[in-house]
Amino acid sequence: MVTMPMPLPDSRTEPDGSAVIRVLSYNVRSLRDDTEALARVISACAPDLVCVQEAPRFFRWRKAAARLAAMTDLVMLSGGATAAGPMLLCSLRATVERTEDVLLPLTPGQHRRGLATAVVRIAGARLGVVSCHLSLQREERRAQAGMLLDRVEAMGVRHAVVAGDLNDVPEGNAFRRLAGRLQDCRTVRPWGGENTFPPDAPRKRIDAVFATDGIEVLGCGVPAELPGITATDLRAATDHLPVLAALRVPAGE
Repeated sequence: MVTMPMPLPDSRTEPDGSAVIRVLSYNVRSLRDDTEALARVISACAPDLVCVQEAPRFFRWRKAAARLAAMTDLVMLSGGATAAGPMLLCSLRATVERTEDVLLPLTPGQHRRGLATAVVRIAGARLGVVSCHLSLQREERRAQAGMLLDRVEAMGVRHAVVAGDLNDVPEGNAFRRLAGRLQDCRTVRPWGGENTFPPDAPRKRIDAVFATDGIEVLGCGVPAELPGITATDLRAATDHLPVLAALRVPAGE
């Protein structure tokens, strides 16, 4: 289902110091696909923050991540191999207060998972941000959702955004655990497309952006119809569709 009643708001600073921001979540499959197409999609979304999953993790991973940032006029904020795949990129609009890469407990036989986290200031707003990629295994995934919520609580910020590849659908235990404590931005204010996987004929919504209470959701969904984005690029860029959210974050602590 595609819902586009109005254009997604552009980034801006409100007179009271609050920040309208664009947050993009994107699983980039270790840049194994068409990087030029990926960069075009990211650039067309004009994000302030990008929550990346499956960032490069192995040989010369920092160089590959820095190249993607340069291609999209963004900078690396945190994560990558040091967070087992999740990574954060940001525009120059963000002032970085602190970053932390978090490795989650390893379950034998499963991939290592982690979180890329940061606290940033944009205009007069202070915001925590977390990129995540949860397990393929149901019970581990549910436990990781709880650890993720604990990490958001421990960041000591009034406002936070969590985005990532959940490997779970809205009816699943992990997704519902997150949506029980955070705003599921797509549900709050649908915009654009809904399902995110696979890119050629998406059947599942397994990628999402969440926000704490107090953040106003202005729109959220797959930006398939956004100017500058083509179906060809979305299929060529990676094996997931991106999720873009526009949010208004109040000024202050």
